Amino acid sequence: MSEPPAIELRGLARYFGERTALHDVSLRVPAGATLAVLGRNGAGKSTLLRVLAALLRPHAGEVLVFGEPLPRRAFVVRAQLGLLAHEPLLYRELTGRENLRYHAALHRTDPGRVEEVLAAVAMERRADEPVRLLSRGMVQRLAVCRAVLHDPALLLLDEPRANLDPAASELVEPLIGRPAGRTRVLTSHDPRAALAEADLVLALRDGRVAYAGEPEGFDDSRVQELYA
Repeated sequence: MSEPPAIELRGLARYFGERTALHDVSLRVPAGATLAVLGRNGAGKSTLLRVLAALLRPHAGEVLVFGEPLPRRAFVVRAQLGLLAHEPLLYRELTGRENLRYHAALHRTDPGRVEEVLAAVAMERRADEPVRLLSRGMVQRLAVCRAVLHDPALLLLDEPRANLDPAASELVEPLIGRPAGRTRVLTSHDPRAALAEADLVLALRDGRVAYAGEPEGFDDSRVQELYA
């Protein structure tokens, strides 16, 4: 039996009251591929990631992650997901190290992994300070650590390099970039940068599919039209 795609959407729809957030979205993402989700603010990008993370229920259609239907099998899928959202999903009164140790316990991850990821993003020396006292860039590095701590097969990355300077972006690249070798779904405020690391592109306009396919088919004129 062939391996199921990492992600399969069939006619996905999600609404907020009378507002359409996503409508009739269908696609397949093979395991190990990177999907770039593009569109203006409010196009439905973050909503799609939240549906894939089993944080929002679809109102219509089917959502399968590694062959498991969401939300019915969310308890299985969540262990394979790493989410890096706009909000860092860290407790502000706890230290960075305490946050990561708590997350490791939830996922039954070896506590030694906490020190490994902290070292990878050069945060060992600041990890015992409360998150509320850290800069936005440092908090983002900790959020990256939290997202990859349990070695997920799928990364959901919402503007993953926000608040990171070039040096910090280089530090997190082995964890969340192509070198990590994971299936990735990413959004970016820089469409050309996202296209450069994508295997597939989903462009959304007002929650509807404006383009779905390979990045080679999404040229500069399509980029300009999408963001016009």
